[in-house]
Amino acid sequence: MTQTITADLVKDWLLKTTRRLELARAEIDALNVFPVPDGDTGTNVFLTMDSCIQAVLDHNPESTSDSSGDSDAIDRDSDQALVEMLQVAAQGALLGARGNSGVILSQYLRGFAKAAVDDEGEVDTIASTAPGKALANGLEAAAKAAYAAVGEPKEGTILSVAAAAATRAREVADTTDDLEIVVIAAHEESKAALARTPDQLPVLKEAGVVDSGGRALVEMITALRVAVTGEEIPVDITDVKALKLETHDVSDDYEGPEYEVMYLIEMDDEKVTELRESLLALGDSLVVVGGDGTYNVHVHVDDAGKAVEVGIALGRPYRIKITHLLAHKDNAEKATSGAPQAAEHQHGRGLVAVSHGPGIKATLEEQGVTVVEAVPGRRSSTQELLDGIKHANSKQVILLPSDKDTTGVAEAASSHARQEGVRVAVIPTRSIVQTLAALAVHDPSANFDDDVASMGRASGATRYGAVTIASRDSQTDAGPVKSGDALGLVDGDIVAVEQTLDQVADKVIEHMVRTSSEIVTLVRGADVQPELIERISARAEELNSMIEIEEFDGGQPLWPLIIGVE
Repeated sequence: MTQTITADLVKDWLLKTTRRLELARAEIDALNVFPVPDGDTGTNVFLTMDSCIQAVLDHNPESTSDSSGDSDAIDRDSDQALVEMLQVAAQGALLGARGNSGVILSQYLRGFAKAAVDDEGEVDTIASTAPGKALANGLEAAAKAAYAAVGEPKEGTILSVAAAAATRAREVADTTDDLEIVVIAAHEESKAALARTPDQLPVLKEAGVVDSGGRALVEMITALRVAVTGEEIPVDITDVKALKLETHDVSDDYEGPEYEVMYLIEMDDEKVTELRESLLALGDSLVVVGGDGTYNVHVHVDDAGKAVEVGIALGRPYRIKITHLLAHKDNAEKATSGAPQAAEHQHGRGLVAVSHGPGIKATLEEQGVTVVEAVPGRRSSTQELLDGIKHANSKQVILLPSDKDTTGVAEAASSHARQEGVRVAVIPTRSIVQTLAALAVHDPSANFDDDVASMGRASGATRYGAVTIASRDSQTDAGPVKSGDALGLVDGDIVAVEQTLDQVADKVIEHMVRTSSEIVTLVRGADVQPELIERISARAEELNSMIEIEEFDGGQPLWPLIIGVE
């Protein structure tokens, strides 16, 4: 038993939470009927906590130096160490959050971190001086943060469980500062609140289950009780078969949006309200969490491309994941119709990508990709992409548009293909270098959703740039442009205007390469001199001696050089 809240206690709590969620994963998946009965809440919260605990295990407290210059690690029992641990945990969960409940869980942890500092941002000593009240403060802040993250909060969910536990903790903390008594009271109330969720949300009562996200949170609060009291409380796992999993697939009654879209985004904090409003106008199940320039976005929409474009307009989205929610419905129909359940990879997995040059076309085809050739000055049509999907001759297809303005067309083509029984996922690559990055991590043996997620992450982690020659006079954010000037673009924005390609290419690479960069991809255009590639490669290595250079003879017109930085 402990009566002090420390960094080590938090670490123990998070380790125990992760282990309990791993054990309860299948049951929580089976309980998942809201907001979409796609059977993945348990998996999502476990993977979110797995990311959290990896960040915690990798964390070393910052060092402090005394006047003599000697450096010592921060005292593990100090309030400063506690604040650091909570902040690291919250950030780890944020960056690894999966699904609606996983994103909410990351914000729940962020609430604890905020409660550990005062209004001026200084470390609050209440954790060591009044631990019972500190825990109540943390639970209240966590519940409020979780509610604030959800676009349209619903009772009978993880939010209700969080609020009930926090309210009970506050009531008890007002009468005693005993940490053990407070945590036991919060835990007992969380279980009671979970039992009430079917009465609060009709879809749960109809399915005969409690809320899956709330069930996950109870395990988290149970782990907290175990960490504080030292009690042995086994994970009480309901027999999954008794939950009648087949009743929880997406059914004909599901009329919600077609896609789940998730991504991390770097943007100015003042834009978060605009982000929420824009995404809420597109769909539902919106959750936006984070802060300090980094946010995690989750939303269900019918137009996945627009959801991503909202992020692009406001910041830099990456680790983009798009899931076709109705694919679960299709699987359920096959299972209940008596049709044989063929292995997922029976027909192989097709890859379709747009290419803007013969060299890249050849490279892609060597990798088994069906290529849709873009004509100079004209983007690919819906029919051309649909033909590409058909030529892939697969029941599962991953489509990579290689251009921002082709993403909407790709979504339209994929929608037509789905009506013909093809499972299609669009990874909204905005440049050929993002397509190449996605293809580099493609794993045909992986689960379809996992493969799409991995490729989406690789694409989103790749910045793209290019150099070209202006065809007319214009005014840009980088200054006035005359016909014949060399232009440099980064992530779609003009960042440099120079007289020569060499000069502008230097400016682009300087904008893109950082000490954290790992790979630079150079795609040579038609009639580009080798000296330009040599110059840019050398400049990249000057900026980062550890950088790896990859070159492709793209042969694309109009764009002498396309650059990717991972």
